Amino acid sequence: MLNRIRPALGRVLTPIGRTVARTGVSPNAITVIGTAGVAAGALVLFPRGEFFWGTLVITAFVLFDMLDGAVARVTGKISKFGAFLDSTLDRVADAAIFSGLMIGLYRDGQHVLAGVALFCLVAGVVVSYAKARAEGLGYTCNVGIAERSERLLIALVAAGLDGLGVPYVLAIALWVLAVLSTVTVGQRFATVYAQAKAAPAPEAAGPATSGESGNSEDEENGEKAHAKAGPGPRR
Repeated sequence: MLNRIRPALGRVLTPIGRTVARTGVSPNAITVIGTAGVAAGALVLFPRGEFFWGTLVITAFVLFDMLDGAVARVTGKISKFGAFLDSTLDRVADAAIFSGLMIGLYRDGQHVLAGVALFCLVAGVVVSYAKARAEGLGYTCNVGIAERSERLLIALVAAGLDGLGVPYVLAIALWVLAVLSTVTVGQRFATVYAQAKAAPAPEAAGPATSGESGNSEDEENGEKAHAKAGPGPRR
């Protein structure tokens, strides 16, 4: 859903990417630093109940992490490994955010809500893996009411508002996320099932038995999908 703003986002990020590229920092370094910052903010501040400050730190590093694709394009350093690294570390960042929320809620005595946060974490992984596996088998799976961008936006806005003392907002957001993530998994299963039923399985892009095929949710990451944007090999 939020992918519709990708063209506008690209126009904003490209000049910033040129500026960052002059410092000599590589796109892969941006990816690693961004993920490390998100994980630190989520796993240090959220478990202490510092949801507002944790959200600010995470948001800052998420925005920084979005520059990797822009820098890759303006420098010509685009590669499949960059896309692989980006997608894989996105899963690490997502897991850190929801793990931090889960620990913070559990320590606060909100055990049921902590369980919902755990469900959101697992459901998010399944959403991403379903797309990755489908694409690894040669199907298309660009569907879902709650892709990565939507899930992060809902979780971080709710956590920040909760940190400011707004009641019930985090609980409502997590329950909504749990439902939307479940629906998204169902949408992706239905989409792939329809394609599989309509025609023989297309030739897979890689070994079909590996269980690790696909690019996960590169398309959902806007300007961050290194291998999806711009010409030239990434070095």
